[in-house]
Amino acid sequence: MTTNDDNILIAAINNGDTKAYAQLVDRYKDLVYTLALRMLKRREEAEEVAQDTFIKVFKSLNKFKGDSKFSTWIYRVAYNTCLDSLKKNKKHLNNVAIDEFTYNKLDTIDNALDHIIKEEKSTLIKNCINKLPEDSSALLTLFYFEELSLDEISKIINVEANTVKVKLFRARKKLAVILEQYLQPQKRPDYEQG
Repeated sequence: MTTNDDNILIAAINNGDTKAYAQLVDRYKDLVYTLALRMLKRREEAEEVAQDTFIKVFKSLNKFKGDSKFSTWIYRVAYNTCLDSLKKNKKHLNNVAIDEFTYNKLDTIDNALDHIIKEEKSTLIKNCINKLPEDSSALLTLFYFEELSLDEISKIINVEANTVKVKLFRARKKLAVILEQYLQPQKRPDYEQG
């Protein structure tokens, strides 16, 4: 996915080439769907928002100026479409309680995760990210799984890069709280002991 390839496809689409649009959708459909699923938490809604995103992209493709990478622009369209869906459905963010010990627990959680097999770690983290509020899920997905920079994310969600950094830190703290619940050894009932 190079910027040049995207620009060639965009030029072809603007000249009426529907096959080029199909290629563009194919190139970004998984990325858009993953972001939508992380924010909306339901497959049906994520699929609907992904479709809406590509309709909006098609209708406003001539407005893409190339000031940023196309992937950043399409993520922004997807992100805003998700926010619209959340507002429309009047969903509320899931809040995770964060206590003062969370700062110290981050290192402990990171050390504990090092002992989990890489695939299990990835699955565990994805499952825990799904339990986070929509905005935190989206940020962690964009930063860690899609490996976007703070600047790219700031353009997508329309906030300063420093604000993204703060939001990422808070999202990691929330994730640490959820991960801790998964990583704590299960306590046995008294009747099973001795």
